[in-house]
Parts: sequence; C-alpha cells; structure tokens
Amino acid sequence: MKLTTKGRFAVTAMIDLALRQEGGPVALASISERQKISLSYLEQLFGKLRRHKLVSSVRGPGGGYCLAKPLIDVSVADIIKAVDEPLDATKCGGMSNCHDEQPCMTHLLWTNLTTRMLDYLSSVNLAELVDQQRNRPDVKALQGQAHQTPTRRTRRVIAVATA
Repeated sequence: MKLTTKGRFAVTAMIDLALRQEGGPVALASISERQKISLSYLEQLFGKLRRHKLVSSVRGPGGGYCLAKPLIDVSVADIIKAVDEPLDATKCGGMSNCHDEQPCMTHLLWTNLTTRMLDYLSSVNLAELVDQQRNRPDVKALQGQAHQTPTRRTRRVIAVATA
C-alpha cells in the first residue's frame, strides 16, 4: 500500500495555497510552477477539492483559489479523500473476501493498519503543515535574506602560485 502522486500532489498544492493565500486568490499556474506539478493535473485535483468544499475559486483577473475552511479544520485525510485516493492496506478493498470469499489470515492486520493510517492522517491538519514549512531552517534563512537591505559585494581574487 502506498500513497500515489494524486494524494501527494494534492497535499503539497494545498500547503502551497495555504502559505500564499494571504495575498488573495492563488493562481494554479503559480502553484504549478513552484511545485513542478502539471497545470492540467492541478486543475483536475482542484476541481475535486472544490466539489468537496475544501477550496473556493475566484474567476477573472487576479482570480485563483482560496481555502474554503480555516487551516485547522482541514486534515490531510480530508484532502486525500477529496481527490479519491483510496487509503486501504487490505488486498480486498475492505470487503473481507480476500481468500475464497473469506477474510485472509492477515486481513485484520491490514484492516488495523488502514484504521491507524486514517486516524493519523485525520489528526494532522493543514495549520500544522503550514507551521512546519514556515519554521524550516532553510525557509527562515530565505525569509531573513528577503528582509535584509542589499549590500555591495566585492569579489576577492586569490592568486595561487604554481611551481
């Protein structure tokens, strides 16, 4: 069982949107460029996210997408479910017909894994993921550089003597 690119891209795009929506609606083209995700793929994902009322769209010049709910109210599980990503570790899709129309010997194991996975993804919200991104050391360094006044840089030439 693995999470496909559909779920991964949807979560990534939602984090990107959440980080930038303070300036107004965010264009999918800008998310596409920053995250290296196909624009047409993002359009499909955001159509599903909109139908599940996780995002809202604004048309026209300066349009784009905004979150439809507070960050804290959007879980990773909500995002993944919205884009039709199946989260099921069982071989039978949870139908209990894995082996000759009966549960296999490991059915309960995989069912419990699925439950724990969903519980975990439901416990992680977009607010936490946005905070993690804002507190990354590499992001903080870039933010700090953006607020510094430019300084004049000089180039040093070091001569190396060769024998």
